[in-house]
Amino acid sequence: MWCHWAMVRKKGSLILCGAFVFVAWNALLLLFLWGRPPIGRLGEGGGAEPGAGEEWGAGKAKMGGAHGLAGEVIRLAEEVESELETQKKLLKQIQGHRELWEQQKELIKRESEDTKDDKKVEEPKRPQQVPAVPLNHKTLDVTKHDTRALLVTPPHLVMKEEKLDEMKEISKNEVDLTKPSSQIIIPILVIACDRVTVKRSLDKLIQYRPSAELYPIIVSQDCGHADTARVIGSYGSQITHISQPDLADIPVRPDHRKFQGYYKIARHYRWALNQVFNVFAYSTVVIVEDDLEVAPDFFEYFRALYPILYSDPTLWCISAWNDNGRDGLVDPGKADLLYRTDFFPGLGWMLLKEAWAELEPKWPKAFWDDWMRHPEQRKERSCIRPEISRTITFGRKGVSLGQFFDQYLRYIKLNTEFVPFTKLDLSYLVRERYDENFNKKVYSAPLVKVEELQQGSLKGSGPFRVQYSSRDSFKVLARNLGAMDDLKSGVPRAGYRGVVSFISRGRRIYLAPPEGWTKYDTSWS
Repeated sequence: MWCHWAMVRKKGSLILCGAFVFVAWNALLLLFLWGRPPIGRLGEGGGAEPGAGEEWGAGKAKMGGAHGLAGEVIRLAEEVESELETQKKLLKQIQGHRELWEQQKELIKRESEDTKDDKKVEEPKRPQQVPAVPLNHKTLDVTKHDTRALLVTPPHLVMKEEKLDEMKEISKNEVDLTKPSSQIIIPILVIACDRVTVKRSLDKLIQYRPSAELYPIIVSQDCGHADTARVIGSYGSQITHISQPDLADIPVRPDHRKFQGYYKIARHYRWALNQVFNVFAYSTVVIVEDDLEVAPDFFEYFRALYPILYSDPTLWCISAWNDNGRDGLVDPGKADLLYRTDFFPGLGWMLLKEAWAELEPKWPKAFWDDWMRHPEQRKERSCIRPEISRTITFGRKGVSLGQFFDQYLRYIKLNTEFVPFTKLDLSYLVRERYDENFNKKVYSAPLVKVEELQQGSLKGSGPFRVQYSSRDSFKVLARNLGAMDDLKSGVPRAGYRGVVSFISRGRRIYLAPPEGWTKYDTSWS
């Protein structure tokens, strides 16, 4: 903190010094110009131009004292005008740096106050982001191969990373994960293309956003669709609009021509995430697409879970989505219930810069979401997902041509109850604690047959366990119980350690492999 204040004081001194030099320079300039003769005339009879002395003398005789003084003032004003333009630019620069200094001072002040209030709380630290010079309102000239962002609307506040002290080695079982850093910037990246209905997504994001400073919204647009660009631009300074510059078709093999859209989406994601992490220099991001609507506690959810994602190396994403989140498959009274899942859900998810640095060099040319579900990328890491989704999709039209939409996605239940996650103890999600409790709950539940559930012959409120032993038996049981039955690299949707948890006929069901499960069979796909 002393380092921060030293930097602030140093910048303050530089600004005051600059202002003093500005004032002193202009005072000397005015005194000098007032006392000198007209340009090109060094004195009466001695001017550089022939007859200059006589003309000047005659002028004085004709004009008289008062008129001569007025002419002198006009001449002086004209000569000073060009100098004032230069000095005006200098003053604007000083003022701009002073505004940034004030913003940084305010951030550090709030951080200092938070530290005093939380002396007993030891948290994992992330590099603090401080204000940089705001980008202007002009559009940047971006060529096809340029890596910069095409800025249509300036960001509310662009932040840079600043290195702080490294995180102390703390036992994760002793870390208080219920108090996320109040100052970490969590940008929202909206991936857009040619849907003018992006307005629905942006309206909800802006409506529920508690702070424009802590949650800057960046809309990255591909496709070059003019109508969509106008909709995005209509939000002005509430969002930042960037445009993916390379709109050319991607060369693909003949049998993949119908998948051109998937190739362009993968290219867009790579470009947009590079902008967030390498150009805007943020340390984390929440990615949503232009056909997602968010829940009232969407921002609260991600802020509360950021410290767990940061501190637990067995996690690599936080998702707002439950693949089995259909009304009737979730417990409406458990809006605060969260799970670990081995299946990458997407559809509103948080990623850290460190994870992107790992993924970016090998980012796929297409089908990026399924690629994320491969064991080579997942590396036995998990995500956090909610019982009740914090996003829903309203975009039936897209490159997937409505796959799953009519059968599943349109029925996903969106949470409407605000859950104060930042005030809850979420440490139960740390792997060591979670696995022990989860296995105990699942395998202590009575083992039943699906027919008993369907016939309603079971007594008690559950939970109950239904066991599968093969890929085919899983698919049959999931289909009969109303859950999604597909697997990716052997991992069932919403599954954790092979177990899928959902509600069926009002009872909690664990669709689970036999006790003693050790790993996924990647041939189950």
